[in-house]
Amino acid sequence: MKSLLWLIAVFAAAVGASLVLKDGGYIVLVVPPWRIQASLVLTLAVLLASFVIAYLIVRLASHTLALPRHVRGFRARHRETAGLKSLFAALQALFEGRYGQVEKHAAKAWEYGTAPSLTGLVAARAAQRRRDFARRDEWMMRASGAEPEWRRALMAVEAEQLVEERRFEEARTLLRELHAGGARHIATLQLLLRCEQALGHWDEAVRLARVLEKREALPPEAAESLVIRERTTELSRASHDLRSVAEYWRAVPQNERTHPRIAAAAARTFMRLGDARTAHRIIEESLERNWESELVLLYGECGDADALVRIERAEAWLSARPRDADLLLTLGRLCSQCELWGKAQSYLEASLDARPSQAAHVALAMLFDRLGRTDDANRQFSAGADPALTQ
Repeated sequence: MKSLLWLIAVFAAAVGASLVLKDGGYIVLVVPPWRIQASLVLTLAVLLASFVIAYLIVRLASHTLALPRHVRGFRARHRETAGLKSLFAALQALFEGRYGQVEKHAAKAWEYGTAPSLTGLVAARAAQRRRDFARRDEWMMRASGAEPEWRRALMAVEAEQLVEERRFEEARTLLRELHAGGARHIATLQLLLRCEQALGHWDEAVRLARVLEKREALPPEAAESLVIRERTTELSRASHDLRSVAEYWRAVPQNERTHPRIAAAAARTFMRLGDARTAHRIIEESLERNWESELVLLYGECGDADALVRIERAEAWLSARPRDADLLLTLGRLCSQCELWGKAQSYLEASLDARPSQAAHVALAMLFDRLGRTDDANRQFSAGADPALTQ
């Protein structure tokens, strides 16, 4: 439609010009001693033709003078296209695991000058995968001298390489320098967490795990497992000194103190150091929140003068859990400590009735042995030797 309108306009202009110039006169040009007379139509036609020819000559000259620049631009575009093609091929090969091809394509991209820092990092990553550390270092050096704005990316990649080589101390130093200069990103925080774990810096590892958990970069289960490992490890390290264990335990957050595995580790540590009362309190606080068989059984292993108090507490729990085999076994052990032989026997037999176990058979056998009932003790020892029973 647009072309049709232009065609109509051209024809209308031609008709208008023919009507105007139909009876056109003459034009006289006087240049003494000459006098030139020509029709107006011919003069206009000559002027128009002259303008068109002059315009074409100027355009041709302009294109001729600009030809070297156009050639340089064409070559630059060709190099850029070829470089990008090589870089994309290197990235594709890297993701496909064809590390030998990565360096080949990256070398071409480097020759074309395409994103030199990125090209160097891609080639260095491939060399790292091939365990060719000399080539990796060479590519890293090339990349580091190419573009200053890529410094943080280079540091992050170098830290990852150090972690893969298990050079955790060097990687930790580099990551701390990286974090000191700007924001802390998830990838570098995860690398730093691995370093802190490997170096045994559990307090810092727990802090990083909490940060990553808040950013949804670490599953809650993984963070919880790390916290448990840190607490149990620190408790075992400090188990030679009651004062240091108590100070450490006071610094543990309340929600972590009641975790069954952490509470069990702390209770065992305090029991080894002779502070059974603290162990009792730890177990009782944890059982109020999380009923765990390990803690229930551990409650009966503490040997001290407050066994009667623990019996009262355990019997209060029994009212809510009358068929809990582990709680009945614990009550039987506690009553044995207090030499309440009748109650101990009844609790142990009730535990066996609720769920037969080797521990209950052994406890009952030891009770009978202390009472001089050798035959009954032997029968219980024999029954407890059944491998089909639970521990």
